[in-house]
Amino acid sequence: MNRRTALVASAAALFLIAGCASTPGAGVRPGSQSSESWSGRLALRIDSEPVQTFSAVFDLRGTPQAGELTLTTPIGNTLAVLQWSPGQALLKNGSQTRQYESVDALIEAATGAAIPVGALFGWLAGRDEPVPGWHADLSQFAGGRLQATRQSPRPGADLRIVFERS
Repeated sequence: MNRRTALVASAAALFLIAGCASTPGAGVRPGSQSSESWSGRLALRIDSEPVQTFSAVFDLRGTPQAGELTLTTPIGNTLAVLQWSPGQALLKNGSQTRQYESVDALIEAATGAAIPVGALFGWLAGRDEPVPGWHADLSQFAGGRLQATRQSPRPGADLRIVFERS
């Protein structure tokens, strides 16, 4: 996987995973600073030219304000670690570390589109929060599954997640 593909996949995974991994009613409440933790598997398809696909095991801890996302292969090799806190976001990929001023800046630099991380943590709590250009299908949420699709801005994306609260 080349560096650009890894960066795009990692950032896209962050923004999509965050909206999906918990039980209804659990999670971060508005104004809450409590930390949450989720894990599972994800499959991501980005409708770019060429189409990009990515799958990984994930471990997500934190809040929209501060947290960490670790992406690994099914056999346990670390693909990337994303860490964020107010004023910065780090992408660690092997021995390389890239720094950004925020999670939104990290994702925008990697994908070319701004991602509403705060709204995704609302989905994580099982709330169907509207986000322009996005649709989160929460119909299988109780069974630990979620699908989120992005129609705009382009490129479109489709994420399927199987998750559990850690």
